[in-house]
Amino acid sequence: MAISDQERLDWLRLARSGGIGPVTIRDLIAFCGTAGKALEALPDLVRRGGAARPVRICAKQDAERELETLAKRGARLIARPDPDYPEALAALEDAPPVITVKGRLELLQPEKIALVGARNASANGRRIASDLAAGLAGAGVVVTSGMARGIDTAAHLGALNAGPGAGGTIAVVAGGVDILYPPENGALFERLGVEGLIVAESPPGTEPIARHFPRRNRIISGLSRAVVVVEAALKSGSLITARCALDQGREVMAVPGSPLDPRCRGANRLIREGARLVEDFAQVLESLDGLAGPNLKFHENLNFADQVSEINTLSEADRVRDEVLSLLGPSPVMVDELVRQCHCSPPVLGMVLLELDLAGRLERHPGNRVSLLMQAA
Repeated sequence: MAISDQERLDWLRLARSGGIGPVTIRDLIAFCGTAGKALEALPDLVRRGGAARPVRICAKQDAERELETLAKRGARLIARPDPDYPEALAALEDAPPVITVKGRLELLQPEKIALVGARNASANGRRIASDLAAGLAGAGVVVTSGMARGIDTAAHLGALNAGPGAGGTIAVVAGGVDILYPPENGALFERLGVEGLIVAESPPGTEPIARHFPRRNRIISGLSRAVVVVEAALKSGSLITARCALDQGREVMAVPGSPLDPRCRGANRLIREGARLVEDFAQVLESLDGLAGPNLKFHENLNFADQVSEINTLSEADRVRDEVLSLLGPSPVMVDELVRQCHCSPPVLGMVLLELDLAGRLERHPGNRVSLLMQAA
């Protein structure tokens, strides 16, 4: 079912509020039930967590202005509960609460394969990426990449030039959906906004900066069933995308290259570490044929809203908060271990951890572990 305009606005306000990341928003809505109720509960939860200052909640007028800006740019916003939100992305623990899109919205639904690689790609590397993308798109697969120089650009162009009826291509950008980067990709940017699809997590008008790119990379891999690396140096951002893919349960493949070329060492290392070696699009499809798709474990199923209404969670949280704080330190500890030692229910502990998280006092780690951020004296 389509969500209401009000619900979409509430999700946008949560996403644009200060200091609240995707995992925290997921937990917040799990406790409160809806984005609207989460907005109402935020100030008190932050206060109870011991924050040094109040949380900055995105004003309704600012969110409405962003939606108006998107409409003027020919783009739209998709919130996490919207039926148009891609299933594979929704399954991520840190799925973006909202994404903005411009172009062919239907490209979000078919199977997708990511093609990424070096910005300073060789002529051979660009040709390989273009041929891979054209072959995949011709087979009905949507090619995802990051619209960077080099391999990304070749991949997008290869998919776009595959002809009518091809799978198409999605560019996930590090800035706003309306911001061109890099500047020399102006013509490609225009084509993607009409013939392909541009996806962004940041608000419109956001200029890309260094810390945005790893966040963008998790979306490239999160949308895709597999990531194929074509040329990557040992410290390439493409290897971050590959690591994201592995963490997300996606397949990682790589095209081998000359050991004499530094641009190939990252891809070659991926192969040594177990990535599938592929040389053309047919091998990519063959590698996926017969394999189960990624395990789309939906994290939002941990919904405590009903349980919270059945118990006096606030008073229980007050009872165990000091004990939880005494058990936490700079070293990560399993959440299940905290439940056991505090003799409280998961919803109660979850509320305490959520309060601390919103107050900026908690750090979350892989494997359902948490630690306390030590405050300066």
